[in-house]
Amino acid sequence: MKKFLAPSILIFMATATHLGAQNSAAAEESTKPSATPAQRQPALLAKGASDQPIKTEIYSDQAFFDTSKRIGTFTGHVKVNDPRFNIQSDKLTVFIQKEESEGLEKAIAEGNVGVVRDRPDPKGGPPTRSVGLSRTAVYTASDGNMELTGDPRVQQGMNTHVATSPNTVMILNQDGQLVTKGPSRTEIRQQPQDEQAKNEAPKQ
Repeated sequence: MKKFLAPSILIFMATATHLGAQNSAAAEESTKPSATPAQRQPALLAKGASDQPIKTEIYSDQAFFDTSKRIGTFTGHVKVNDPRFNIQSDKLTVFIQKEESEGLEKAIAEGNVGVVRDRPDPKGGPPTRSVGLSRTAVYTASDGNMELTGDPRVQQGMNTHVATSPNTVMILNQDGQLVTKGPSRTEIRQQPQDEQAKNEAPKQ
């Protein structure tokens, strides 16, 4: 499994010509378990709301780069680690911004897609985690939205939101909030009262 990291589009594309020669050395350096040896490549960076760099790491079995179109295509056991989201899929296509930051502009995940986004607790508690499953997911950096299509379903805590039409679209925004366009079913679960009392009881 290759690891993709790219600070600028020039390094991002230049590295593609050296993938074969770097495989063995990168496999020894990798500390993350994967189905195939990971490959270390340059990092893809962008600036977040706090003007601090955001690093996106992409792991895959194969990678292809098109310099002229500023596109990267990754296939096989794709995993994306990003402070804004995590993704797993069979295939991932990324589009790089033309601006100076050279950051991620758009990402399209296809096949057995799993998405994880966390919503911070305004009171400082643990974040609320949203887990989405679908056939396709499109992330757009300009608005921070993650759009799920192809029988999407999203679980937030103990509650699950399930599409009941193949045309239903679910959008997880950058705050972890869910918007559904189209028919769906919502499953709301509640803990048994004794279990709920245990969780709410003050600790001694």
